[in-house]
Amino acid sequence: MVDWAHSNGKKSDNQPGHTLVVAGALRRQDGRWLMHCRPLEKHHGGLWEFPGGKVESGEAPVIALIRELREELGVEIDPNHICPIAFSEERQDQERLPIVILLYTVADWVGTPTALEGGRIDWFTPEDIEGLDKPPLDHDLVRQIFGDQPVDRA
Repeated sequence: MVDWAHSNGKKSDNQPGHTLVVAGALRRQDGRWLMHCRPLEKHHGGLWEFPGGKVESGEAPVIALIRELREELGVEIDPNHICPIAFSEERQDQERLPIVILLYTVADWVGTPTALEGGRIDWFTPEDIEGLDKPPLDHDLVRQIFGDQPVDRA
């Protein structure tokens, strides 16, 4: 498995040919996963996604994920509780740079997740997540993580 987070401890620059985004798949003890519904006025408004955001230039992906989840959900995360699980990328578009999403599982966190930047959050079973309206890349991520596994993943 590729260790996107700790490659020689060096920060990685965002590549000019794409927009790098990180997202966190937070899983509770009861097997439910956290999803964020984007505010209506934003791109993909009203769709459910794994929480996260853009990696800033010179920022390592895991550090970006910790920052994004602190800003969006108000939780603190130890980098040792983060593990890469999937990625997805858009096809090249003439109007904007394609997005590449790196998805990480988050095994533990401190604090109660709260939607701090608009939208709303909720906890779902994998079966429920598959039925949510999601942006195309999140559909791909959900397929990668849950695939044809049994619904009870607790």
